[in-house]
Amino acid sequence: MELTAFAAFFSACLAAAATGMIFQPGSWYERLNKPSWTPPRLAFPVVWTILYIVIAIAAARVASVPGSGTALAFWSLQITLNTLWTPVFFGGHHKRAGLVVITLLWLTVAVMIPQFWALDGYAAVLLLPYLAWLSVATALNFWIWRNNPDGS
Repeated sequence: MELTAFAAFFSACLAAAATGMIFQPGSWYERLNKPSWTPPRLAFPVVWTILYIVIAIAAARVASVPGSGTALAFWSLQITLNTLWTPVFFGGHHKRAGLVVITLLWLTVAVMIPQFWALDGYAAVLLLPYLAWLSVATALNFWIWRNNPDGS
């Protein structure tokens, strides 16, 4: 893995993370009806920090493999969707639109993992916790949307 490639991919992850600092959950989110299995608030920044590092490592590993264009296109799409979700859900308070974005994100990562596997199995395995966390986040977004019927 080349350090320059890691730095480039990690920079994209930092841009995604910045939306979490700009569009924080706030009182709107606190007032929502949430399931008992909602992770504690502190878990989110800790988990996302680890995931962003791992996502960047996986991409940097794949970037050095010939023929990685399609896999990296999926990586670019997922980081774009990842960056978009926070302002849609927390910034705009759009639960349904957030669900659409996070579902597309989940699908993109689910397709990206086999693309990575074909190039670097270790990089693909690194992405499995990301897909697992997105599964929890998608289920949480769905639950919130279904159980807070205010039209958004």
